[in-house]
Amino acid sequence: MSFFVSMVQYLDIMSRTDRLFQLMQALRDLPPPATAQVLAQETGVSERTIYRDIDSLRALGAVIDGEAGFGFTLIEDATLPPLGFGPEEIEALVVGLKEVMEVGDPSLAQAAKSALTKLKSRLPEGQAHRLKHAVLSAKRFYEPPEITIDAGVLRQAAWEERRVGFDYADAAGNRTTRSVDPLSIVFLQFTHCLLAFCHLRQDYRAFRLDRMRNLTLTDQFFRPRRIPMLREYSARLKQEGQTSANPRA
Repeated sequence: MSFFVSMVQYLDIMSRTDRLFQLMQALRDLPPPATAQVLAQETGVSERTIYRDIDSLRALGAVIDGEAGFGFTLIEDATLPPLGFGPEEIEALVVGLKEVMEVGDPSLAQAAKSALTKLKSRLPEGQAHRLKHAVLSAKRFYEPPEITIDAGVLRQAAWEERRVGFDYADAAGNRTTRSVDPLSIVFLQFTHCLLAFCHLRQDYRAFRLDRMRNLTLTDQFFRPRRIPMLREYSARLKQEGQTSANPRA
């Protein structure tokens, strides 16, 4: 009898462990904050079980923001066990980080290098070996144009949804002073560009970082509109790209 009791207890522990892993993955995959109702549907358990499992994950060291009636957001924490990655995921991580090391500004390139080193130290031995000797890589044989502003300050302004100002020279060399709401920095073909809403033109614009000078932060904020503004601008760029690629246009 004790054998069967122990087996039932073992299976219950394994089932609970698997359920906690599923909940962690659901918290990573679902748009935050994820409500208990949505998490219950995703994992196939009751909402009451979700609340208990959230408490269990928090007790194990997971940092999960939120509460009942509002939703939950998983904040990755260094105290959590190392994550496992599939072979293709490892290759994707390597090529992505090495691409940033090639084209990112100095601080971002150093951050990518540091992230790659941390991944190697946190992964299981077999996966760390695959990461070190990945098949895919990234290499560019040209230097992107020199960025003459502090791109880190610009990134932080975008995160804080803070308006910035700078002097700008267009392709013809004409200079203007701009006040913009920074939305995102993207690497387009050969250079870094800031996607922003320009208050001088009263429209969305893309600005090359190598043509920007005298970046200044203002005390004006545009939160919480960065994400919807970026979606709107991205949709417009996508539509314009499709139109220009259409031979009938």
